[in-house]
Amino acid sequence: MKFTLAWLKEHLDTQASIDEIVDRLTMIGLEVERVEDKAQELGAFIIARVISAEPHPNADRLRVCMVDTGTGAPVQVVCGAPNARAGMKGVFAPPGTHIPGTGLDLEVGTIRGVESRGMLCSPRELKLSEDHEGIIELSADAPVGKKFADLIGLDDPVIEINLTPNRPDCAGVHGIARDLAAAGLGTFKNPPIDPVKGTFPCPVKVNLEFGATPSLCLGFALRLVRGVRNSPSPEWLQRRLVAIGLRPINALVDITNFVTYDRSRPLHVFDAAKVRGDLVVRRARVGESLLALDGRTYALDATMCVIADERGIESLAGIMGGEATGCSESTTDVLIESALWDPANIAETGRKLGIHSDARYRFERGVDPAFMVPGLELATKLVLQLCGGTPSEITVAGDARFEQKRIEFPASELERLAGLNADPQEVRRVLGSLGFSVAGQDPKLEIAVPSWRSD
Repeated sequence: MKFTLAWLKEHLDTQASIDEIVDRLTMIGLEVERVEDKAQELGAFIIARVISAEPHPNADRLRVCMVDTGTGAPVQVVCGAPNARAGMKGVFAPPGTHIPGTGLDLEVGTIRGVESRGMLCSPRELKLSEDHEGIIELSADAPVGKKFADLIGLDDPVIEINLTPNRPDCAGVHGIARDLAAAGLGTFKNPPIDPVKGTFPCPVKVNLEFGATPSLCLGFALRLVRGVRNSPSPEWLQRRLVAIGLRPINALVDITNFVTYDRSRPLHVFDAAKVRGDLVVRRARVGESLLALDGRTYALDATMCVIADERGIESLAGIMGGEATGCSESTTDVLIESALWDPANIAETGRKLGIHSDARYRFERGVDPAFMVPGLELATKLVLQLCGGTPSEITVAGDARFEQKRIEFPASELERLAGLNADPQEVRRVLGSLGFSVAGQDPKLEIAVPSWRSD
């Protein structure tokens, strides 16, 4: 789990230094694997604009690009990325630059008979992620000639923690901030998420068809937003995603990735114009397959949960969406999905298909059942803020009501189990800060467990 210091401070009011935060994280069981400072490593990379991208005369899959680097005459670059095109902005490496993803120093070269005086870089070449599907695309307002590291805030340290399977609540920055506040390292910021008023009923109905196994999907919330403008994300959002190794794609997809890491709430967006009729959430059938967003086709079996429309399967539940209903820059109407999937089923499906996604990582550990609808509301707010549009009411299928667990805890057990002779009032304070409700008096306390603590 990766996050930046500035991102953490969106949820935690603290004056603590990075060293103090790292020490406290490890002390409370969120082991810090590394702290990265990429500002120095990526100091030579600059923002550039592709003026033109013409077919290479001697290679079908290459383009000859003329690139404005903000330093004078255009520079010629041979590029093999499928998304290289005139007008886009990307990340340029001049000759002499050390490319961290390859370990090589870039030189002026000749590629299939055409000189190339630099490189337009992918996330993997910058060692930001393993993504090598295309070159980095920056927003239209990215300043040509400026340092890429400054644009995405790489002066902001990136912290990576080794998250144990029993703490899915800390697969989001919000949960990490809560734990740090409870450990005395600041004040937790937890403003309410106000519902977004829908102006029309959601026209797409959802049917859950799991018969005797309703636990495979306890709840499914859906909302349509009409009239969105799905352009590249603003600088602040791109900066957050790039810093933790994700490639910005477009505003709608980036919003779902942001909420996944911010609140440990995976979501999915469908281009509503590509969805045929209502949605049915069910088991896959023998012989069915899905062309997923990663470009691969997966053969499915009857143990796997899917989301289908009248045409067929459109998403592999809780793991990855399908290419047929994916959102692009031409998307104007979007369906936003927030659901509760069975952790064991998601883990089994992911293992069978060999898919490792951020959604699978969280669903197989368990997500907060009480945040299914609030997570959708948060995503809606971001969509309206960044893309505009008109939202429908939320439609919910299933019974996702959270039944709060209560446990009786003899205060004497704390010393026996953990070797701590803690003040009873401090015990109440810490538990309250972590979201537990404490009633009763010593020697036996009654503790109500918050929805996000499945452990």
